[in-house]
Amino acid sequence: MADGQPVGWGKVDDDESVRAVRRALDLGVTFFDTADSYGTGHSEEILGRALGKRRDDVVLATKWGNVFDPGARTLTGTDDTPEYARRALTASLRRLGTDHVDLYQLHISDADPDRAAELRDACEEFVREGLVRAYGWSTDDPERAAVFAEGPHCAAVQHALNVLQDAPRTLALCERLGLASVNRSPLAMGLLAGRRGGTLEAGDIRSRPPAWLPGYAPDGSGADPRWLARIDAVRDVLTSDGRTLAQGALAWLWARGPRTVPIPGFRTVAQAEENAGAIEKGPLTAGQVAEIDRLLGR
Repeated sequence: MADGQPVGWGKVDDDESVRAVRRALDLGVTFFDTADSYGTGHSEEILGRALGKRRDDVVLATKWGNVFDPGARTLTGTDDTPEYARRALTASLRRLGTDHVDLYQLHISDADPDRAAELRDACEEFVREGLVRAYGWSTDDPERAAVFAEGPHCAAVQHALNVLQDAPRTLALCERLGLASVNRSPLAMGLLAGRRGGTLEAGDIRSRPPAWLPGYAPDGSGADPRWLARIDAVRDVLTSDGRTLAQGALAWLWARGPRTVPIPGFRTVAQAEENAGAIEKGPLTAGQVAEIDRLLGR
């Protein structure tokens, strides 16, 4: 945050990131989610560069609400005013190199519901102007998500969901109201992709995890052993049928319901290929999901 909280993933290779996005496109990935605060604008710039002339082949989602200092690469607060929403959207469109966003999402998870209603109305105006096709709220609170869902062009809720963090109430809301469930942290910020431990480099958000990022030690020493133990308990089920651990985690999400849209992160071509490889293997069976619930005691 204002004290220098990291907003990135440490060292990245922009050219490799571009190659990874384009490889994902070639493999059939058509939904890309980012936020203006990721890398304090840098993520949007790289995604826009990577998509280039293939922009219209994808559903492009971004978020707003966090205020940041690009020079210092730190977050400096939040702004929940409709006026800021318009300024943020204008800046995101420029960085992404596009004239519209397919899904525009409020990125302040605990915003006041009354203020959120004003922002929902602002999003409706963006839709009328052709700047936004649909909108949603990135929040783990289904009651807050329902406020945005009152808008005719609200299409999604983005929320935490993975094998270790189920969200039955939000999934029920999406089913009831016909919303997409966009799944944040589908690989538990790398833990369900096989990360076991080790000190994290400076600049990696997991080195100083904020409150919304469980599974990592606050002292930067790496993964929480308790989370690793839970992953080990379900590893055999997730890696059955020739899946990697990450592919099994994505398969679990698809098995949770027809509206789930996981958004696994990737920085390399190999990671993009592994994530996309989960598509052809499809969801876990109902029996496998039940076995995972049994093993995790829920």
